[in-house]
Amino acid sequence: MLKDKKLSIIIPVLNEEENIAILTQKINFYLKKIKYEIIFVDDNSSDHSKKILKNLRKKFKFFNPIFRNKKRDLTQSCFDGIKKSNFNTIVIMDGDMQHDPKYILKMYKIYIENNFDFVIGARPLFKRHNQGLSELRRFASILLIYLFSIFDIKTKDPMSGFFIFNKKIYIKNKKRFFGKGFKILADLLIHSQVKMKIKDIEIKFKRRLGDKSKMSLKIILLLIQFYLYSLIKG
Repeated sequence: MLKDKKLSIIIPVLNEEENIAILTQKINFYLKKIKYEIIFVDDNSSDHSKKILKNLRKKFKFFNPIFRNKKRDLTQSCFDGIKKSNFNTIVIMDGDMQHDPKYILKMYKIYIENNFDFVIGARPLFKRHNQGLSELRRFASILLIYLFSIFDIKTKDPMSGFFIFNKKIYIKNKKRFFGKGFKILADLLIHSQVKMKIKDIEIKFKRRLGDKSKMSLKIILLLIQFYLYSLIKG
């Protein structure tokens, strides 16, 4: 059954020269039984990421990178990847090794065998001392989940960056999305005008070496804008 399915894996990256090749190898190791493509979307990196991506493109047929020269934005990077994808089943995941590729096949099997619209790699945010999250990031994620609970989203982790969904959901609702910032999953879930079947799969979220909070005034302002937009459109 799996051999007849096809999967587009979209990975937004910014200055991930140390992780790109390793992540590609891991995905290739875990997904030997299905057809897939990997679309790294480079958000105008200033390290050697572009060179590595170009070399891997020559080596692998399934490798299909995008090089953005626009204003840096994770959600727009994902949208560019979705537009270029060749298959209807989309995986979104981070490129910093915090999302373990070993979960992709499990999530994918659940997705196709139960006809879900979304299968989400949910972080165990309500468990203390999670190895992949600092207490500050865990608290910030829980606060955001509480704020967005008014939209009745059927997942424990609408802020996850690791999920599988049907490309048709993006195509049918693309004019409704906020389309900016770091919370693409919440954008897709809140602003899609369809009733969706959603399944959470708990994952172990790995901590990146030298992990630092990405929180800034710009991100906080974007979150406020996103929340207000959601109140109007959601």
